[in-house]
Amino acid sequence: MSATLAATQSETITGAALAQFIGTTRYYRYTMGLILTDGAAYLARNGAAWLLDIVASARLVPAVRRAEFECWTLRVDLTKQCAEVVCTDGNGEREANILYRQHLDYTDFPLAELKLYVVADSDLGKVVMLTSEY
Repeated sequence: MSATLAATQSETITGAALAQFIGTTRYYRYTMGLILTDGAAYLARNGAAWLLDIVASARLVPAVRRAEFECWTLRVDLTKQCAEVVCTDGNGEREANILYRQHLDYTDFPLAELKLYVVADSDLGKVVMLTSEY
């Protein structure tokens, strides 16, 4: 079922690299009880573990911890190299309830936007995945 995240040679995260993840072949245990899919583990191994750490630390917020489904959006201002991370309950763009928000004064994340889903699984716990893996 699960494997540990092994350190590898870091790759630059690109949209094309993320597009290859359309499911998962294994799960990886992460901190705060989170389980990562292949795509989320790819992020962790290639310089974006900090983003998954934000998702993990948000487990301390009761509304996030209770949510059965979370939609995490990282929006990066590539010119100013700052970003915002927002977690909603996923009820559409306009009607979604914001569960968590964090501003980042600096990031070198290479994409303008990234979305992750966190889904409660009765057997595994909270599973973090790329939207293409849903």
